[in-house]
Amino acid sequence: MPKVMIDEQMLEVEAGSTVLQAAQRLGIEVPTFCYMKRLPPLASCRMCLVEIEGQRRLQPSCATAVTEGMVVRTNTPLIDETRSSMLDMLLANHPLDCPICDKGGECELQDMVMAYGPRRSEFRDPKRVFHSEDIRLSPVIIMNVNRCIQCQRCVRMCEEVVGAVALGTVEKGMDTAVTGFEGSLASCDQCGNCVEVCPVGALMSFPYRYKARPWDLVETDTVCPHCGTGCQLTVGTRKGEFMRVRSKWDEGVNRETLCVRGRFGLDFIESRDRIKRPMIRRDGALVPVSWDEAGDHLRRRLSAVESKAAGGLASPRLPNEVLYQFQKLMRTVFRTNNIDCSTRWSTPFDTLGPLVAAFYSRAPLDEVIGNDCVLVVGGNVTEENPVTEYLLRDGVRRRQTKLLMLSARPSRLDADAQVVVRVPPGGEAASLAAVVAELMAAAGQTLPGNAFADNGATIGKPVASSGSDGPNRLATALKEGRSVTVLVSVDLLRFPDSRATLQQLTNLLRVLRLLGKDLAMQFLFDRANQMGAWDMGVLPTALPGLRAVADDAARATLAGNWGAEIPSEPGADLDAMLELCLGGRMGALYIAGTDPLIAYPDRDLVTRALGATDLLIVQDAFLTDTAGLAEVVLPAAGYGEESGTFTNNEGRIQKVRKFREPAFEARSNLAIFDFVAALRNQALQPSAQDEIFDEIARLVPAYQGLTQDGLGADGAFTKAVSTPPAGEFFAPPPAPKATDRLMLITGDCLFHNGYLSERSEILNTVADDPYVEMSVQDAAQLGLSDRDQVVVRSAQGELTAKLKVNRRFPSGLVFVPENYRALRLNRLMRRGEYPCPVDVHQATAAARLTGSASRSEELDQGMSGGLPDLA
Repeated sequence: MPKVMIDEQMLEVEAGSTVLQAAQRLGIEVPTFCYMKRLPPLASCRMCLVEIEGQRRLQPSCATAVTEGMVVRTNTPLIDETRSSMLDMLLANHPLDCPICDKGGECELQDMVMAYGPRRSEFRDPKRVFHSEDIRLSPVIIMNVNRCIQCQRCVRMCEEVVGAVALGTVEKGMDTAVTGFEGSLASCDQCGNCVEVCPVGALMSFPYRYKARPWDLVETDTVCPHCGTGCQLTVGTRKGEFMRVRSKWDEGVNRETLCVRGRFGLDFIESRDRIKRPMIRRDGALVPVSWDEAGDHLRRRLSAVESKAAGGLASPRLPNEVLYQFQKLMRTVFRTNNIDCSTRWSTPFDTLGPLVAAFYSRAPLDEVIGNDCVLVVGGNVTEENPVTEYLLRDGVRRRQTKLLMLSARPSRLDADAQVVVRVPPGGEAASLAAVVAELMAAAGQTLPGNAFADNGATIGKPVASSGSDGPNRLATALKEGRSVTVLVSVDLLRFPDSRATLQQLTNLLRVLRLLGKDLAMQFLFDRANQMGAWDMGVLPTALPGLRAVADDAARATLAGNWGAEIPSEPGADLDAMLELCLGGRMGALYIAGTDPLIAYPDRDLVTRALGATDLLIVQDAFLTDTAGLAEVVLPAAGYGEESGTFTNNEGRIQKVRKFREPAFEARSNLAIFDFVAALRNQALQPSAQDEIFDEIARLVPAYQGLTQDGLGADGAFTKAVSTPPAGEFFAPPPAPKATDRLMLITGDCLFHNGYLSERSEILNTVADDPYVEMSVQDAAQLGLSDRDQVVVRSAQGELTAKLKVNRRFPSGLVFVPENYRALRLNRLMRRGEYPCPVDVHQATAAARLTGSASRSEELDQGMSGGLPDLA
């Protein structure tokens, strides 16, 4: 490794390191404008110039590689004069409107001028003016081109990291200007990363504009509540009012980046449909009452239904401590293992548990995607986990990682992938089986029972961007890599045959391990704390730590610490709980923070099931559809109103901090659990958030040894408690059945995540209206054009929305995002039938009006059951 001397300090660095990187390692400050760690060097701002012995001119340290014996000086009279001249030139055309500029107080140009700038300017020419007024590039981004210092951070961030290419430059020299297409951001993700990296006030957040100054803000570091990537962000409040979100450049999995939901979607906490007071049902309508009245009513009703079964459903957006306490409440106070944490599927934990235990890598995402190959299975990373997409793109472009895609839906990452395999919805299992068979054949081995001998019959009809030999090409790429990462979209759990897909994933990982590959595997969860919900044991068949309910030793350990016996029989998952409800056997169903009536893939069934429950208790921050059917509604603290921790997709545990007080009469979730336990004459100990964390760190194997003080700026990683995979290889699944019907699938769209984000007024300004997505071929065959109003009809119901024709979309597939409450998408679906066969046709004028009217009526009514006025 070469040695370099910088300002009389000697350092040994890795080959290829730049002078700037070496200086930073020594703690020597070298000013920069255009440089960013994750972008290729541009060397345009000339602020980082240094003297190198033997060189006639000053050299840009950001683009100059260290050589053996190099001697560098970063602070000489010539360098000082040059930096001062560069700043003088920038100020010559920079408007001095700092008092009204949103960047005032946190402007890098201000800081540089204070540290290195001239005391007086030599320029006397009139300032250049591109536009007399600011340009509104999008609903959330506004630009003052006159302030631009031409560092091009925004353009490069948009192209290199986000992959959107919404910004570019026009003209040359001092006339260079950054702009969007015809004054707008036509292909923009609205992520605001350009605003974050802009060193001056050229690009600004429109929702935050003129609202506050940085010194007015109380800033709180916390974790994004949307998807499971677990981005760190800083929330700014002013006098208790939410103002803005920004990221930190050197902390968290995301560093300086956020997606549109993380940067602009946190105003959902200000939603007008907050539950203000407890409510109970009287004469068929929910009426507000005091906490004491709600307690008296709930005590009587719990006693009346005590002889029947109980069940609990909790949101994977709740903190670990809340989820842990919820399952403890259900198991010790309600005496049941009927617990689940998803409203969209019932988790096949008999297959998923061993897969997680044997292969899940609790390690930094940046590290695992640095492997030779990364295989992404299912889903759409661009829309489910946007910041994960940024990191994958970075791995491909800068680290030469081979990206392999296997999914039904196209994503923006396809352009960066070496192999793309399109499969029918649910066809991932068959294609994975074909890949495993190919790997074993190439290795000259056969699996027990010759399970994969007939691999041709299991492939179905995969469509590869590189030809019909997609699984073979996947296998070839995996064979060539010494290290392999498999990233699995949790969207695969929607399919009735998800167990088969998990089995084939297990087969693949076993085979790769047999072939001597270094392995990593992680799920791509689209909910902020889905990993934590599993770890905390919010599952019918698993205790905290993913230990089986039937494990006598694990149960005894928890019972000894909790001071209460735990039922030994595995509980009912969500599907089975709904059957208990329909059969009149469910006494009390306790729902915390989630809304199965809008999310469960069979609205008619869940409506009948919830209506047949003797006692439905809903604990939530917002007045949801499910709350509209409840007998008792308890107002809970929302995001930012209670502290705790999230465990992200990497297995990284991070602090979720409180930055405002609970609204109206809401109480923290933990306080409400204590309230409910007391009604049954029991107590949950401990009940404070920090004490519960300590208990988790003591009793949950993957969390053992963690301390709250040990959760630093980047959080801390839980431990993989690995168990070797046991048993035979799973047999291949049957081939997907061919169909000539259009098949409806769903999932997240870019601008929304579940139904929480739809409460964000800002996101609703940038999100498209509800839409139906299909291929060019299918649209042409049906005589439809882009932006037509279309009707999607299934055997259960229909909806009307705008058509979005996608050139990259496979034929035979229809996608409708699940994130629009007005559509009531789950009316079209029937339990156990996914994807859902549908017909699509152009809406008549009458149908368009009827559809619009019915959606407006549903929104106006809010929820069924007669809710109080929210105004």
